Amino acid sequence: MSLSSTDPLIIPEQPFLKRVFGMLWADKFAFVAAIFLIIVLVLAVIGPDWLGELAGKQNLRGRNLAPFDWGREWVYWLGADALGRPLLARIIVAGQNTLMVASGAVVMSAVVGTFLGLIAGFSGPRVSQVIMRLADVIMSFPSLLIAVIVLFLLGSSILNLVAVLAITRIPVYLRTTRAEVLEIKERMFVQAARVMGASSRRILFRHILPVVLPTLTTLATLDFAYVMLAESALSFLGIGIQPPEITWGLMISQGRQYLTNAWWLSFWPGLAIILTTLSLNLLSNWMRIALDPVQRWRLEMKGRKNG
Repeated sequence: MSLSSTDPLIIPEQPFLKRVFGMLWADKFAFVAAIFLIIVLVLAVIGPDWLGELAGKQNLRGRNLAPFDWGREWVYWLGADALGRPLLARIIVAGQNTLMVASGAVVMSAVVGTFLGLIAGFSGPRVSQVIMRLADVIMSFPSLLIAVIVLFLLGSSILNLVAVLAITRIPVYLRTTRAEVLEIKERMFVQAARVMGASSRRILFRHILPVVLPTLTTLATLDFAYVMLAESALSFLGIGIQPPEITWGLMISQGRQYLTNAWWLSFWPGLAIILTTLSLNLLSNWMRIALDPVQRWRLEMKGRKNG
């Protein structure tokens, strides 16, 4: 049986993972960024067990060893710090603490902020006003100033750092979610669900939240880069994570007094921060398009064409 010229063109549905890979391959910058982030994540997971002892091993004869000495062991290819510890090994090990603080703060702030935003957007004006005023109070103070004060009073630890960074980012997710809910709850499918007797909880988590999630996912990707930079700034000021724990920001802080004669001590961890945040920004831009049904078809068609 042959198809006539008037029959509609039917494009077979591809498996989900193949579709995602095709859309990612269609944006070469996002593809390279995703590969880089996967490598960073894998190294952050296995780094401390693999290079933990080597990263803390001191060699005073190799103090401030210059990079690109290919005759030495590969962990010294980026040089050594003021105590002779290999920078490459320390950067890999420090990645776990840096990513752990950033991911913990983003997850905590996203969950709490989204939940409060759903309530503020769907509840009555009194509840909404109370929640939004609390958000305004948090946003009225500079986030880094709050972090400096809290960490100075409570002490520098990973848990305190994650908590204070999460609290300062909650209003971002709260206000975004509330704005989305106020617009979505007036749509026809929400009104139909309400008429059919669906409970407020079901409407929020079954009908509204899935529509809000793409925006929040893109926001979280961008916020991850912001929180990582905030942690690095606090560690640079000396009130973030303290030795013997290490982060990229702490490595920059420890190397700043040697900038004139050993620039590589701060350069390499700074480059790690720059490349990671740049990759996150490129990936978030791709996610914004890939999660939008109106624009996603462009990536899908380009992915099929390249595939």
